[in-house]
Amino acid sequence: MNHHMNHHMNHSTMAPPTSSEHDHGSGGGGEGNHGGHMMMMTFYFGCNNVELLFTGLLINSPGEMVGACIGVFLLAALYEGLKIGREVLLRRSQVNVRYNSMPLPGADGTVLMETHKTVGQRMLSPAHFLQTLLHIIQVVVSYFLMLVFMTYNGYLCIAVAAGAGMGYFLFSWRKAVVVDITEHCH
Repeated sequence: MNHHMNHHMNHSTMAPPTSSEHDHGSGGGGEGNHGGHMMMMTFYFGCNNVELLFTGLLINSPGEMVGACIGVFLLAALYEGLKIGREVLLRRSQVNVRYNSMPLPGADGTVLMETHKTVGQRMLSPAHFLQTLLHIIQVVVSYFLMLVFMTYNGYLCIAVAAGAGMGYFLFSWRKAVVVDITEHCH
């Protein structure tokens, strides 16, 4: 039993392969082995054998990793810009604005008026079609960024987080809305 536990402890703390060969594996059926490619399940920092999103897009040098990190950084920053841009377009395309006022009793017996703004948009409008197209692009880019993060490569994960932070800094400074601090999924 002790030998069995040592085997699992040694296996779970192994570092990622650092050779420049692409390991196609022997189909051992172990956890994380998908289609003959070993998928890392712990964070690591490396520049060899890092497969990025597509088969054949393989990072094998520090220069390639720097280029990939710059691309991922820009993609994450532009993703944040796309989110803010969609909000701006939505505000510009709103139609059917109605204001509803209702009386509310005040603290000292006075009557206060509360006004609610109701906004609608037409389904078969060019603005809604554009919003739909931009939504599709936003979803695809968000999944790409998630898959990049799921490589568990520390450099790429930092690039995703830093790009999202920079994008938020650059694009959302004008945004004056209530922030939902519980929003973690984009």
